[in-house]
Amino acid sequence: MGINFDEIKKKAQQALDQNAEKIESGLDKASGFAKSKLGQHSDKIDNVTSKAKDLLHKQTGGGDKPGPGATGTGPDTQ
Repeated sequence: MGINFDEIKKKAQQALDQNAEKIESGLDKASGFAKSKLGQHSDKIDNVTSKAKDLLHKQTGGGDKPGPGATGTGPDTQ
């Protein structure tokens, strides 16, 4: 009995697809927290957050188009 990595990959992709907005919100919250503690590095935090969101969009079929707030400037205001 082996591990079915294809099935694990399929389930992980489904979880990403179904929860992309929650993941992006979590990235915004983490970014905001990091900037509150390490404000002097906010440009770097924004850069990393933006790259994480870009990767998320690529993995969920969104291509290179970043979503709202993809600059990593903190939680989206709606």
